[in-house]
Amino acid sequence: MKKIVTTIFALTFIASLTSNAQKANKQEYSWDNLPAIAKTSFKADTFNIVKYGAKNDGFTLSTKAINDAIIACNKKGGGVVLVPKGMWITGPIELKSNVNLHLQHNAILQFTRDFSQYPLVKSNWEGLPQMRNQSPLWATNQTNIAVTGYGIVDGAGDAWRMVKKSKLNETQWAALVASGGVLSDDKKTWHPSQQALDAGKLKNPGEITADKTPEFYQSIKDFLRPNLVVFTSCKKILLEGVTFQNSPAWNIHPLMCEDLTVRNVYAKNPWYAQNGDGIDLESCKNVLIEGSTFDVGDDGICIKSGRDAAGRKRGMPTENVIIRNSTVYHA
Repeated sequence: MKKIVTTIFALTFIASLTSNAQKANKQEYSWDNLPAIAKTSFKADTFNIVKYGAKNDGFTLSTKAINDAIIACNKKGGGVVLVPKGMWITGPIELKSNVNLHLQHNAILQFTRDFSQYPLVKSNWEGLPQMRNQSPLWATNQTNIAVTGYGIVDGAGDAWRMVKKSKLNETQWAALVASGGVLSDDKKTWHPSQQALDAGKLKNPGEITADKTPEFYQSIKDFLRPNLVVFTSCKKILLEGVTFQNSPAWNIHPLMCEDLTVRNVYAKNPWYAQNGDGIDLESCKNVLIEGSTFDVGDDGICIKSGRDAAGRKRGMPTENVIIRNSTVYHA
C-alpha cells in the first residue's frame, strides 16, 4: 500500500512540475511577455535645411546643407531636421544620434544620379565584407535616430541597375536605350556604363581581398551598387510614414542593429528591379515591422544573419522580430 501511495505521489509531483514548466514556458513566450523595444525620443528643436543653404530648385546639389543641418542638430543635443516640400537633389546623407530627419508632405529627397558623389567605402553585401559605393542614407554606431514624415526618399536606382530587355515592353526598352548606357553583346541587357558591364563578368569583384588594390575597385566602381538605406550597429531606430523607393540595390538594410521600429512605411521598386529587396534585417535584435507595404523587385522582407564563414564568425542571429499588419507584393 505504501508503495502504491508513494508511486501516486511521485507521479503527481512530476505532473505538477511538468504543468508548472509548461505554464512558465507559455508565459515566457506569450504575447504579453515579449522583449520591449526601446523607443526613440527627440527634442522639439527644429533645424530647417533651407537655413543651411538647401535649395529645392530641382538641380542644385544640397548635400552639404542637409548634412550641416544634421551635424548642427546633433551637436545641440538633437531634435528635428526638417525637409520642407519640394524636390531636393542630394548626395549621401549621414544620420547622427538624436536626430529625426522629417519629410513634410510633398517633400522628395532625390539622390543624385552622379556616381562620382558616392565615394567607395568598406561595406557589406549579402553577408560578406565588400567594397561598395556609399549608401545614399546611412548611419554607423548611432543611437536614437529616425526618418519620419510623409515624403519620399528616392535612390535614383534606375541609373544604377542593369535591366533585361525581356522585363520591358518595346517602348520602355527603346526609351532606356536612348537614355545612354551600353548593351551586352547579345543586346538583351542594358548596363549603365561599359565599366559596369565589364565588372559584371567578374566573379564577386567587390569582395575585399588582399590582392585587390584601390585602383582595381575604382575601375569597377559603377558596378558596386549601394543599398538605399543602411544603418550599421545602431540602436533605437524609427522609420515611419516615409516612402523609400527606387533603390540601387536593397531598399532598407539594418545591420547589427537593436530596437528598430518600421511603421507605416512604403518600400517601392519596379517589379523587375535587380536585387531590389524591400528590407533585409541582418543580425538585428528587437524589431517591429507593422502597417507597412513592400512592393519591390526581389525579396519583400528578408531575415538573415550573415553568410558562410563570415556569418559564423560574427555569431549574431536576428532575434525577437514581430511583423504584423503588413503587405508584401512580388516577393
